[in-house]
Parts: sequence; C-alpha cells; structure tokens
Amino acid sequence: MISPDSLLSGLIERASALGIKPTNDRLVASIASQRLLWFSGDRLLRTLVMSTGRNPPSCREGSEGTPTGLHRAADRIGRDQPAGMVFTSRLPQGRCWPEFPSKEQAGNLITTRIIRLRGLEPGHNAGPGVDTYDRYVYIHGTNHPDRLGRPQSAGCLLLGDDDLIELFDRLEDGALVWITPD
Repeated sequence: MISPDSLLSGLIERASALGIKPTNDRLVASIASQRLLWFSGDRLLRTLVMSTGRNPPSCREGSEGTPTGLHRAADRIGRDQPAGMVFTSRLPQGRCWPEFPSKEQAGNLITTRIIRLRGLEPGHNAGPGVDTYDRYVYIHGTNHPDRLGRPQSAGCLLLGDDDLIELFDRLEDGALVWITPD
C-alpha cells in the first residue's frame, strides 16, 4: 500500500491542479487497499476498512465501477436514523435490514447513513455520462459488514455502521474525497 502521506499529497496536488482549496477534513479512498483514510489537516485520524465496486473502477454511467478522482461530500442523509436502517431512493424505509426477507438481504442494501458524493473533475467524474452525483454514488452502510475489505458494491464506498456514523457526525461539510485506484 502507498503511504498515507503520499495519498494525502495526491489529494492536495489534485485539488491544487483544479484550483480547489483543500478542506480541513480530507478523505482518501484507496481502491487497491480497500481502506478509507480520514485526515484532519495533515494528521491521519482514522483508517477505515471499506468496500468499493465489484467492477473495475470507472466513472462511466452504468459501469457500476467506483468513480476515481476528486469529489466533495455533497449531501448527508439519515441523521438520527438507527444503525441498519434501509434507504431506498434516499428515503428511510422504516425498517432495519434484519427485518427484511432473506431474499432482499442477499443483495447489497443501502443502510444506516448516506454521504452523497459530487465529482469535481469536469469530463472525468462531473458532466454528462460520467457524473458521480447523477450516478448516485455514496458512502453508505452495508448489510454485509462481514464482506468489508473486499470489492462488493455497485460503485459506492461501503463502511461498517460504527465507522459510518462517526464519519457522518464529525465530517466537515463539503469535505474533499479523493478516490484513487492506488
């Protein structure tokens, strides 16, 4: 795995190249290591086990690959919902995933909280055919926490409930998120 300092430098360099001032909170999602690094300024706060898309990384609409590049945490959905709450079209369904039939539980459900991502690189992850926001790519919970650390999503970044709730509650509004294949 590339060092956390190198990954943080990559985020800062990318933001600078795009003329974007880095936020204090910075997330770097390493697809290769299936880890989400959470920085406050230059200090690594936490390294979280995550899962990305089971398909190769891709910004293309319909690819179900995790989009790469610089993003912003755009919307936060689900505050005060219980851990495990299932969301459909970003709306809580009033039941947590263990209450769903086993057939529905077999798939990946969107649970607990949603942090919706907005791409910041026109033509790469922003704009027609590649827009992360329009693709509904999120950081969200999973009903399969035992599979974290391996690719399993349809392009989103999946976290365990405790990690997601802490991130959701503490993350600075508009924080930068750099998703890298490294």
